[in-house]
Amino acid sequence: MSLPLVCVTLTGCTVDEMLKDAARATAAGADIVEVRLDKLWVIEQKPEPVEVTNSDSTDTRRSTYVAPTYVQQPIDSVDLDSSLISFRTGIELPVILTCRPERQGGYYPGSEKERIAILSKAIKSGVSWIDLEIDIDAKERNKLVKLTGESTKIIASNHYDGPPSSPEDIVEEILESNDSGDVIKFVFNTNGKKDALKLFDVAWRTKESESKLSIMGIGAGGDWTRIHAPLLNQNIVYTTMENGWHLAQQGRINTSDLQTAWKLLEYN
Repeated sequence: MSLPLVCVTLTGCTVDEMLKDAARATAAGADIVEVRLDKLWVIEQKPEPVEVTNSDSTDTRRSTYVAPTYVQQPIDSVDLDSSLISFRTGIELPVILTCRPERQGGYYPGSEKERIAILSKAIKSGVSWIDLEIDIDAKERNKLVKLTGESTKIIASNHYDGPPSSPEDIVEEILESNDSGDVIKFVFNTNGKKDALKLFDVAWRTKESESKLSIMGIGAGGDWTRIHAPLLNQNIVYTTMENGWHLAQQGRINTSDLQTAWKLLEYN
């Protein structure tokens, strides 16, 4: 049983923060890192943890995780050329460059035309991987695909607002997307065991596919296909260098925790 590639999605909203996280990912044994270019256009505001007192007679208190908020910045606030050079020279591992639009849960505040230009620059920078959403206008997407040539591989991604529909429908969508990229990535919002089982079923049905797949959830149960990715023949698993119990509720998983889980499950 071969292990999938472990990709760490870098945290932070500045080049320096991402470079530091990339160094940690390298030390943790990651295979690839994902740079979210769209996060360069926001400032992260982390709220103070909220203390919750137990409802019983004890005076025990615990901190409750509060998700950060992101404040958009002007388009001209980012020097993209300089940033791309920094990522190319400052990260040892292969890089996936992503500029996620708001329609698919990202942060890029500009127009689609401006975003396409960013993706074009990202490809021309000589990056190892580029994430191109499947729903990009077909004409514009074909131009970007042609730019990649043989040097840049494509993650063909689709992020859905709602929970997974029937496994049959998802499998059909995946099969229809087979020619969209080198790896087909499908992400759904999940809300517990029922949704997690649907995604697991989809991954199981497609594990013999000739396409390289990455299927996962965001939300409770979304980490099931990540944890069992070797069994499901997934090609890339997305992880984080963050720590905390809140990751499980978000469907995410720490890189080291994932590697430990694979050892315990004897997947390696």
